[in-house]
Amino acid sequence: MNILYAASEALPYIASGGLADVAGSLPAALCKAGQDARVVLPLYKSIKQELRDELRFVCNFQVSVGWRQQYCGIFEGRIGNTVYYLIDNEYYFGRDGVYGFYDDCERFSFFSRAILEMIGHIDWQPQVINCNDWQTALTPVYLRLFYKHLPQFENIKTVFTIHNIQYQGKYGTEVLNEVMGIPAYYNNLLMYDGCVNMMKAAFETSDKITTVSPSYAWEILDPWYSHGLDRALNDKQYKLTGFLNGIDIDLYNPETDTAIAKNFSVKDLSGKAVCKKALIDELKLAPGNEPIIGIVTRFVSHKGVDLIRTVFEDMVADGCKFVVLGSGDKMYEDFFREMAYRYPEKVSVTIGFVPSLAKRIYASADMFLMPSQSEPCGLAQMISLRYGTIPIVRETGGLRDSIIDAGSPESGGNGFTFKTYNAHDMLDAVRRAITLYRDKQNWQKLMIYAMNCDNSWAKSAELYQGLYRELVG
Repeated sequence: MNILYAASEALPYIASGGLADVAGSLPAALCKAGQDARVVLPLYKSIKQELRDELRFVCNFQVSVGWRQQYCGIFEGRIGNTVYYLIDNEYYFGRDGVYGFYDDCERFSFFSRAILEMIGHIDWQPQVINCNDWQTALTPVYLRLFYKHLPQFENIKTVFTIHNIQYQGKYGTEVLNEVMGIPAYYNNLLMYDGCVNMMKAAFETSDKITTVSPSYAWEILDPWYSHGLDRALNDKQYKLTGFLNGIDIDLYNPETDTAIAKNFSVKDLSGKAVCKKALIDELKLAPGNEPIIGIVTRFVSHKGVDLIRTVFEDMVADGCKFVVLGSGDKMYEDFFREMAYRYPEKVSVTIGFVPSLAKRIYASADMFLMPSQSEPCGLAQMISLRYGTIPIVRETGGLRDSIIDAGSPESGGNGFTFKTYNAHDMLDAVRRAITLYRDKQNWQKLMIYAMNCDNSWAKSAELYQGLYRELVG
């Protein structure tokens, strides 16, 4: 099958979040499984020059944006067996950064339509276009309204994947004609709760809707999780399914990772202790074998930082050390700075994001704390499993689907979980983990079981292939 994966970011070219990991890994897994999966994304100024130098110019043409015609250039790159198409327009993408501009609606309306125009100018024809999040939500809309009657497009099917329903592409009604070029008699496709909602329009026009975990697929039918879109989704339940994301097991491999102090494997765990000591020395924590809890996250409320803040000093008093990496809301940054100041021998805090340090935390910590209020999928808990670092998570979204509570060594669990969004329930899960940590023999059994968990993209790719085959016939 020919699959075009449309995303606003994709590794290794550009990344601001988990979408880039998926767009860089899932198409590669599909190619490995024998499909012809290709990726299309914008050619941002922020893409590194060495990657730009490898691109080949393909063609250029004009794209309608409202009443205007805008230049569009197509460049082609190849990473491994995967072909990438990068859409060039200096006015829209020749600026530092990816999102957060006043004209994001126009930028990604252009991108969504350029994806379809590109198909008429390259020597390759997709059978399925898999769009991702609101930045590509207009592609199935444009396909239905302006392209489906053309022979080249009549058999193309569309899948729309929700990575985070919080970000929906909501704008005032003035963008419909001025920016999107959509006639007034089609306004009902995009209007929702008194404004334009691009994600809702994708629900209406795509052939299938997917999310990044099975639990998230049913959670977002509930107003608590849906950020207002539950009514639109409940009408489209027949289209909706959820497939758990995977991780790149070559990128996150304790046997070959060059960012960690010593490599280790399921058969020889001795390197993990070396990694732990090296991290303690690097971050100037007090020597000792107390459990280290790693936290790598954005400091925002839905990541459960409020819970951590409520019982942080209780966990320190229980004998835990903490290695924290992240950035976000100032009140949380200030809180973690204060904890590092109060407990300099037990708490290390790095504000920002340092990929190499993140890997050292995954490899060196004993436990990984992820008490999210909501989590569409989550990758950090899967990465920590890969390195034998035991996740402690709240049962929500992809955390529920990937982590099973290890109530006893025979439970088949790979971590510790709690259900209610409550700080003391989280503290109880941490204390249960500490208790098992002191039982060295059973803790090692749990580490080995965790490292043997298969969170590769192979399983997800198989599920996506089944969905695409169902559409293509």
